[in-house]
Amino acid sequence: MSVAPRLILLHKHKTSGRVRFLCFSTGIIAFGKLPALSALRDEDYSPTVQFHPTAIIREAEIRLGLPEEAIEPLAEFQAWVDTPEGDVPVLLAAFADIDPPFAAAERTNSRFVALTETRQLSEVERNLLRRAYEHVLG
Repeated sequence: MSVAPRLILLHKHKTSGRVRFLCFSTGIIAFGKLPALSALRDEDYSPTVQFHPTAIIREAEIRLGLPEEAIEPLAEFQAWVDTPEGDVPVLLAAFADIDPPFAAAERTNSRFVALTETRQLSEVERNLLRRAYEHVLG
């Protein structure tokens, strides 16, 4: 598979439980868009290849200007998107601090959004967020 895994970044407040997603200028996938003809695979789709999130999470920390371990993998989550280039795994990670890293978001022309603020995203991205939200809330 030549298609690199993608990442969704979120913050879940440890006391209030409020969940917000980091939304980039290109959408919720760090750091780029999914191809136009992408389609979310069924939840029970499970290819034999699995990805460990460490490398992509470290890349996200570097690109956001955050220290190591500022982002924690939610390793039990993995979604797959069918694209013209092949199946793309989408991983999920959460910011570790009690508050979202607003300064990092500002530096990258990003913002934190609630699920209800994502109507402008593509259907694939909205469905990915729905799965991530359901996963985080249990």
